[in-house]
Amino acid sequence: MPIDKNILARIAEKKARLDSLKPFPKSALLKIREYFDVELTYNSNAIEGSTLNLQETRAILEDGVTIGGKSLREHLEVTNHKNAMDFMLSLVTKKKIEEKDILNLHAIILDRIDPQNAAFYRSVQVYIRGSKYIPPSPKEIPRLMKDFVQLLNSKKDPIETAAEVHFQLVHIHPFVDGNGRLARLLMNLVLLRNGYPITVILMAERKKYINCLELAHKGNFDPFLNFIAKSVERSLDIYLSMLDREFAERYIPLSEAAKLTGYSQEYLSLLARKGRLGAIKFGRNWVVTKKELDRYLKSIK
Repeated sequence: MPIDKNILARIAEKKARLDSLKPFPKSALLKIREYFDVELTYNSNAIEGSTLNLQETRAILEDGVTIGGKSLREHLEVTNHKNAMDFMLSLVTKKKIEEKDILNLHAIILDRIDPQNAAFYRSVQVYIRGSKYIPPSPKEIPRLMKDFVQLLNSKKDPIETAAEVHFQLVHIHPFVDGNGRLARLLMNLVLLRNGYPITVILMAERKKYINCLELAHKGNFDPFLNFIAKSVERSLDIYLSMLDREFAERYIPLSEAAKLTGYSQEYLSLLARKGRLGAIKFGRNWVVTKKELDRYLKSIK
């Protein structure tokens, strides 16, 4: 089963609208880049267990401050991830991504944190905490990574490829540490190379994200694919809200949407989480357009 047709249609419509706004003003691009530097860094590190919050992550990146009570490793994870994002962005226009690019990206992620394992494939068997899935043995990794590079450069559907790249990297689990952060950066590399915006997997959705990955390890890839597609849609909405004032003004909170539909806010939130309603999440709050509400109400009649 491919990406849900409703999600796919919304993504196509929003990407076309975003493309119509190009070229973007430099000031807007700078604002977007600063926003996603913090958002992607905070969420990716938090998913892996960092205790730094969004404001502390921003303070480290933008002000260069040291946060009291937080470890050196957590500070390095922030600055390293920002540097890794910069390197990832430098690869967007490269004709073909090579294995050495993946290794270099991993080296930046673990710079000064674990130099012995940075940019080196693991030589030991590893196990994923909280998962029944057991990654392949170390001797299989070189062959699997050769195939992975081919996938990274494939010309298939960009969102499907991005989701598969993310999944295959964590499925192979080629490094002792840093696989999750690397997978999310490589997923974004595929998306950016195909004209999609930077996409963030939210810490708030960590449980669902992990559950979808676990299903993919068991052979059911569809929930993870649709999870990534909804994350891409959210980023399209964020870009449009920053670049298109008319688009931004169309959104209303689900509490207001509930009054217009007769459904409860909780029910609309459930529909949004399942992808049946094209609402998006800004921070902890779901918002939706009246057009999307009308589309959903017509679809159930």
